[in-house]
Amino acid sequence: MTYRLAVQRMIIERKAKDFFSSTTFARPRPHEVLPEVVYRHNSLIRRKLGNVDLHLQENKAVSLGIAAPLVNSVLIQPGETFSFWKLVGSCTEAKGYREGLVINHGRADSGIGGGLCQFTNLLHWMVLHSELTVVEHHHHGDLDLFPDFHRQIPFGSGTSIIYNYLDYRVRNDTDQAYQFLVTTTDEHLCGELRAERVPATKFHIREEDAYFHEADGNVYRHNKVVRLTRDKRTGLVTSKEQIIENNALVVYDRSLINVPILPERPRPEEPDELLAAVTA
Repeated sequence: MTYRLAVQRMIIERKAKDFFSSTTFARPRPHEVLPEVVYRHNSLIRRKLGNVDLHLQENKAVSLGIAAPLVNSVLIQPGETFSFWKLVGSCTEAKGYREGLVINHGRADSGIGGGLCQFTNLLHWMVLHSELTVVEHHHHGDLDLFPDFHRQIPFGSGTSIIYNYLDYRVRNDTDQAYQFLVTTTDEHLCGELRAERVPATKFHIREEDAYFHEADGNVYRHNKVVRLTRDKRTGLVTSKEQIIENNALVVYDRSLINVPILPERPRPEEPDELLAAVTA
């Protein structure tokens, strides 16, 4: 009961904050499609996630099919902010949402609407390839929960969402409108990020310094996700920024890791004179 009350308090606080905020939130414009494709990506809906019940994957497909039309065609005008939960709303059984995979205290669990983080993962991946500004993004890269299965994007570049106080929000600080187009097929969640004009820059996201290593008897997964900005006219890289650095605890069997695991590095010994000074 205490936990549920705390959750309700967080939800009410977020609603009150948005009500008194001067933020203008983006809304769908179903009869308007912007002409230029900035980036497109298809995300496989049913993926092998360790020993997770495949029934939860089927339920996730249903939930994604309900949520996609609520975000599809949303137009983000200059100065406006996109909010995932403002468009989708709460996920309830009455709306048709089903139990899907959720992460609860570092473990796989199930809950109504579980799996929708795949939706914001897709949106975030497209946004990283644009000039849009991410203003709210919650990361869940401190744990490596499942072995890789047809991974398409770097580890740890996803999102974590909980209605409505853990949201995914993007602000348009450019001088042109952007638009999300999102649909589902039997196999994929399909997304396009569109704009009024072709941007002058192009973005490349890549993984660097990726490895598994041992420490204190555990295995960790390390990587850095970086973004390169390239001028389309000259082809030159104009900037490089680190999006995030991950050092995640691997919670599945190490035998499922298909690359070498670096051994634990011994801590350097302190010089005798320094050790004597510390002891004194």
